[in-house]
Formats: sequence, C-alpha cells, structure tokens
Amino acid sequence: MNTISQENSQHDNSFILKDIFVIAVSISFAIFLANTNFLVNVLTKTKELEVVGSFVAGMFFTSIFTTAPAIATLGEISQSYSVLLTALFGAMGAVLGDLIIFRFIRDRFSDHLTELVKHKGFKKRTRVLFHLKAFRWITFLLGGLILASPFPDEIAISIFGFLHVKTTWFIPISFVFNFVGIVLIGLVATAI
Repeated sequence: MNTISQENSQHDNSFILKDIFVIAVSISFAIFLANTNFLVNVLTKTKELEVVGSFVAGMFFTSIFTTAPAIATLGEISQSYSVLLTALFGAMGAVLGDLIIFRFIRDRFSDHLTELVKHKGFKKRTRVLFHLKAFRWITFLLGGLILASPFPDEIAISIFGFLHVKTTWFIPISFVFNFVGIVLIGLVATAI
C-alpha cells in the first residue's frame, strides 16, 4: 500500500515539474519576444506579402503572448487586402499554431482534471455533471467561442482536451472558429 502512494506522489510531482518547466519556457519565450521586438519585426516584414503575412499573423493569433500584435497585423492586412482571403490564410496559420499548442496541452489538462475528480468530496456530482450531454455541448461551444475571440487559445484547447476531441475533429473546428474571429477583426479594421 505504501509503494502505491509513493508512486502516486512521484506521478503528481512529475506533472508539477513538467508544468513548471512548460510555464517557465513560455514566459522566457514571451520575454524574449517582448524585449527583442522579434515578433513585431517578423509581422511587419511579412504583412507586405498579404498571404504569407496573414498566415504568419494567424499562427501568432493563437497564443496569449502574441495575440495583440497578431490582431493588429491582421487588421492592417484586412484594410488593404480582402477580408475573406486574410481570414482564410490567417485561419490556416491559426490552425497550425493551435495544433502545436494542442499537442502540448490536450492530454495534460484532462489528466489533471481526472486527478482532481479522483479525490473524495464532490466526486459523484462532478462525474454526473461531466457526463451530461448538455454540459459537453455547452463546453464545446464555449471552447469554440474562445478560439474565435482574442482570448488565449490555450484555454479553448484545454477545454477540447478535457472533451477528448480528436485531432481530426480539432483541425476543422479550429479553422472555422479562427476564420470567424479573423473575419470579425478584418471587418472592424476596415470599418475604422
């Protein structure tokens, strides 16, 4: 019995260490982007090439650390280029960015949530709630709306990981919701 609890403790510590490492790398990368203006330079240079600029800005549209400059770039491209084509290529780039995040986050969130539910207390009610079809559809819609919005896609991807959405389904979902979000950005930018 004692070895089982030691294995669980080591498993929990492994999750925590991996999460701390991922967060540290993400913050370091964000600080690098902010201090070097690397992202701004890349987006500024590629926006002249509307298709490439839309794609690259779409990739950066997905992360909490890079959303703001990507939105500004997508808005600028939309003002001088077709909103629909900007959204099409931007959504393709966003899908690529989301897939990278999806690979890192999908199973981690689900594993953490499963660990939480294993603990006694509200376990029974939580399990019942998670198995309701209405809860799954509302959660699915919420994840899609977050993908379409300027909110960080990491939240939506965590939700889709919790729902155990397969990659083959995630790709079109990501494309559609990011396309809608970028069209809305383009429409606002051209109206201003």
